[in-house]
Amino acid sequence: VQLQASGGGLVQAGGSLRLSCAASGNIFSINHMGWSRQAPGKQRELVAGITSGGSTNYADSVKGRFTISRDNAKNTVYLQMNSLKPEDTAVYYCNALTTMPMTNYWGQGTLVTVSS
Repeated sequence: VQLQASGGGLVQAGGSLRLSCAASGNIFSINHMGWSRQAPGKQRELVAGITSGGSTNYADSVKGRFTISRDNAKNTVYLQMNSLKPEDTAVYYCNALTTMPMTNYWGQGTLVTVSS
């Protein structure tokens, strides 16, 4: 499975961005996809996830502001980020978890910078 993330950039606080992550390869084995982020000097943290059935989960810090969605026809997962805050500044990574075999794949990061 290969993952190609895009959509990062510079935005002012209160603004919005949408990240995209397109999957290719053995996509039929993908069960869960998600987004994590890593800020400078901090550990990578889970931001949001979505299963093949559409169930979602979010970190408390982004609930109500971020929305994860999935277009199975395009093999793409999105992260709509609204009301962005400077503390959302980080490199955002998408991941895909396959079931057979159980493997976690990571895409390259995309940088999101929120200015105050």
